[in-house]
Amino acid sequence: MKKTLPKLAVPVGVVAIVLLLVVPVPAPMLDVLIICNILLALVILLTTLFVKKPLDFSVFPSLLLVATLFRLGLNVASTRLVLGEGFAGHVIEAFGHVAVSGSIIIGAVIFCILVIIQFVVVTKGAERVAEVGARFTLDAMPGKQMAIDADLNAGLITDEVAKQRRADVSAEADFYGAMDGASKFVKGDAIAGILIIVINLIGGIAIGVLQNGMEPADALGHYGLLTIGDGLVTQIPALLMAVSTGMIVTRSGADSDMGSQAAAQLGQSRIAIAIAGVAAIGMGFIPGMPIIPFLVIGATLLIIAQRLSTKAKAEEARAALEAEVPPTAPTDTTEDLLEQMRVHALEILLAPDLVDMVSGASDDLLGRVKALRRKIAVDMGIVVPPVRTRDSVDLPPSTYSIRIAGVEAGRGQAPARSVLALGDQLDSLPGTVTIEPVFGLAGKWVPAEMRHSAEMTGATVIDRVSVLVTHLSSIIGDNAARLLSREDVRVLTEGVKQVNAAAVDDLMPSMLSLAELQRVLQGLLAERIPINDLARICEGLTLRAKLSTDPEGLIEAARASLGPALTARYLDGAVLRVIMIDPGLEQSMLEGLRPSDQGTQILLDGHRVEQVLGSLRDSVASVEAQGLSAVLVCAPALRPAIHRLVSAQQNGLPVLSYQEATAAGSTIETVGVVRAADPITAA
Repeated sequence: MKKTLPKLAVPVGVVAIVLLLVVPVPAPMLDVLIICNILLALVILLTTLFVKKPLDFSVFPSLLLVATLFRLGLNVASTRLVLGEGFAGHVIEAFGHVAVSGSIIIGAVIFCILVIIQFVVVTKGAERVAEVGARFTLDAMPGKQMAIDADLNAGLITDEVAKQRRADVSAEADFYGAMDGASKFVKGDAIAGILIIVINLIGGIAIGVLQNGMEPADALGHYGLLTIGDGLVTQIPALLMAVSTGMIVTRSGADSDMGSQAAAQLGQSRIAIAIAGVAAIGMGFIPGMPIIPFLVIGATLLIIAQRLSTKAKAEEARAALEAEVPPTAPTDTTEDLLEQMRVHALEILLAPDLVDMVSGASDDLLGRVKALRRKIAVDMGIVVPPVRTRDSVDLPPSTYSIRIAGVEAGRGQAPARSVLALGDQLDSLPGTVTIEPVFGLAGKWVPAEMRHSAEMTGATVIDRVSVLVTHLSSIIGDNAARLLSREDVRVLTEGVKQVNAAAVDDLMPSMLSLAELQRVLQGLLAERIPINDLARICEGLTLRAKLSTDPEGLIEAARASLGPALTARYLDGAVLRVIMIDPGLEQSMLEGLRPSDQGTQILLDGHRVEQVLGSLRDSVASVEAQGLSAVLVCAPALRPAIHRLVSAQQNGLPVLSYQEATAAGSTIETVGVVRAADPITAA
């Protein structure tokens, strides 16, 4: 029953409003409905003041339409009573006689002022804000979706959180689009209010003079006051709804309601409040000015400024006390020296002004790194070693450095109190121009308080912790093979033994040693192939190890054991786009294939190699220009050698054998062919 009532309330209310347009309503009931209308508008206005973000009140556009229809229905019902009976209830009569002192001129002036405030000031501004907000929200949708995908790929958020954030982005676009249309209801309501009061006034005078035999002045006084009262009764809720519309479209996302946010931000400058207080006292001494109100207001502002000063000093003292760390006597025990000597597998060094990134909050750097380690463990099948985070006075301000085994693998910037905006229309925003370290996109570090302004330009805005963690994720992916230690391999194989002991026992240690298995897994990770299906990899290695323990052959056997899972990552739906090698060129490569200590190599002269790589670059560029991705396919015997040949030239271009490309049973679409020379030149 409790769930049924809210579900039926709105449909029943809409039907009642429609009936209100055609069915006469007695004056006592009209009084109740008018009071409900005023209180509904007041509740909606107060709700807009206390919501933290516009989406918390996403039903507002529909509610605005219902409230407008309700108000127009009351106009029709009151008009019927005013013109038919000359009395429309005590509420309208009170507004006509008490609120405007029984003067039709005063009432008309007040009504016109309310209409001007609503139509010219509030409604016009809210309509413009809603229109601009809808346009910029729609323009920023692709960037926001890309930011969500980047956070998901970096392990910063889970699939459920990403799904919720995508739904929020879509809901935000729908909300601002709806508000763009709903603002027209408010504008139309203001125009309708003016027309209705004019029609009522003319109709009332006509009925009073022609039907009731009243003098024109008496008819104007009687029906004019009722008409003005009716207009004020409906115009005040209309003004409240217009203000609510302006409030909801001008709110940006915040962690608190409008009152708390306004108090905190207005009180951030003690000097400004103190100057205002002194100015108020000074204005009181101007000849003719009432000195008492100015002195009271000025003294109040000075007291507020003094309290803000005391509060700021207390916070500074508390922060200084918390920052004090008791000095510890340096120790030189063997354990301490060994810890200082140890080279950490993965390290993040922060400039001194970036240590606030490890504040211990729920979304700080340490928490995001833990989430990234979990994400990589699930996706790649390796356990990333703990990431040591420390400050370094050797780094320039706002700079961080990522090290692997003590060697710097990447460096970037993350200025304090700033966010990274990626877009093409950032010239109007203050900040420092930069290049995003992972994708090489042009961006700008803008002050954090300008985040909303940057989003309004259609830019993708990323906080500095996300920038660092995304950079760390990219570096870990590029160096996963280096990070896989022999101890990690032992732990992984022990885990496989618990669920599939036969797969490991048949392989180790009788056929392969732990070091040889590590080398195979490193070879897979070097090509960004996940090793989380370690049991299947061990089964494939067992069959190959009976014939040979050649590392290259073992890696190819491990790839073959993964089957369709190896190719599925490169599919676009059910289509695999491939770049082929010219048959004649491929045959010459097979003839030039030679074994070496580093694996098989292709013997080609330097000029021919440059032609092959140039043709490959052109093919890849052509595919990327269409917004697509592709893989390079070749004969199985050539795959390891070609991978080594192109890996240093084409960043991230996968190389598959013909068997691997067809293992998933997908549709093959050829999008390019690699040739040794331009056909015209060859001719």
